[in-house]
Amino acid sequence: MKAIIQDAYGSEDLLDLRDIDRPVPRDDEVLVGVRAAGVGPEVWHLMTGKPYVARAALGLRRPKNPVRGWDGAGRVEAVGAKVTGLKPGDEVFGNCAGSFAEYARARADRVVLKPANLTFEQAAALPVSGMTALQALSGKSRPRPGQRVLVIGASGGVGTYAVQLATMYGAEVTGVCGPAGADLVRSLGAAHVIDYTREDITDSPHRYDVIVDNAGLRPLALLRRALTPRGALVIVGGEGGSGFLGGMSRGLRAVLLSPVTTQNLRNLVSLTRREDLLTLKDLAEKGQLTPVIDRTYPLAEAPAALHHLRQGHPRGKLVVTI
Repeated sequence: MKAIIQDAYGSEDLLDLRDIDRPVPRDDEVLVGVRAAGVGPEVWHLMTGKPYVARAALGLRRPKNPVRGWDGAGRVEAVGAKVTGLKPGDEVFGNCAGSFAEYARARADRVVLKPANLTFEQAAALPVSGMTALQALSGKSRPRPGQRVLVIGASGGVGTYAVQLATMYGAEVTGVCGPAGADLVRSLGAAHVIDYTREDITDSPHRYDVIVDNAGLRPLALLRRALTPRGALVIVGGEGGSGFLGGMSRGLRAVLLSPVTTQNLRNLVSLTRREDLLTLKDLAEKGQLTPVIDRTYPLAEAPAALHHLRQGHPRGKLVVTI
C-alpha cells in the first residue's frame, strides 16, 4: 500500500510517499481502508516530536509509528478475532493511527459507524477536533442557556465545533478570530466576533461564564480578567512555548491555581472515547454539528497540508483524501 512515512522528527520536508506492507489487525482491531484523514495540530506534534516531553510516548529518537495521521474515515476491510459489532464493509470514522495511508489499523472501540449524512471527507474532519470541543464544553464548563461563552480560535478546527456546540446549548457565543474568518464564525451561530488583529478580549465590558482557549498563548492573568468570578476556563492544547513543555506550561499553571480560586481553570488533554464518537455521530445526523472543511489534499500532497496547517490559518479542518 501507499503511505506517508517519516523516519525522523522534523518538518514536513521529511515526509515521504512510499510503498509499504499492508498492516494486519490484532485481535481487538479492525483494518480500515482509509478514504480520508483529518489534518490537525495533533499530526504536527507527531511529525515534529514537540513538545519533547511527548516523545516518552511517541518514541525518544524517532517515531515509533513511522506512518503519519491520527484520525480518519473509511471502510472496514477485516476484523480481529475478538471484534464484535463491526464487520467488513462497514463505513466507520474515528481514531486510526497512521491514517495517511491506503490502509490503517484501528482499535475497534475507537471507531464507530460513520454518520450516514456525511461524506468520508466530512467524517474524517470530525473525530479529534469534534471530541476536543465536546470535552471542552462538558462538566463544569458546559454552558447553561443564556450564559456568555468566549471561543478563542473560533474559525479553526476545534473552534468551529465549539461555536456550534455552545450555541446548541443555548449560550450567547463570542468568537475570536482573524478578519477572514468572521463571516464563517457568525454563520456557525456566534452572536459576536472579536477580530484579534484589532481588539483584545478584555476590551469588552462583558465577562464570560466559559472561555475555551485553543489558539495562541495569552497570559493566564489576562484570560482570568475576561472570566466571571465563578467562570470556567478551558485551555486546549499546548501550542508555542518552550521546546520541552511547549504551551503545556500555561495549562499546568492553570491546574495548580484552580483549587485556590473561585474560578474553574482546566487544561484539556482530549481522549478518544467511543461514547463521544457516538455523540458526534448523533449530532451530525441530526444536523446540529456540521464539519467545516477549508481544503482537501490528495495523499501525495500531505506535506503541503501540514505546511498550510502551520502557515495558512485554515478555516475549519484540512483533510487528506486517499
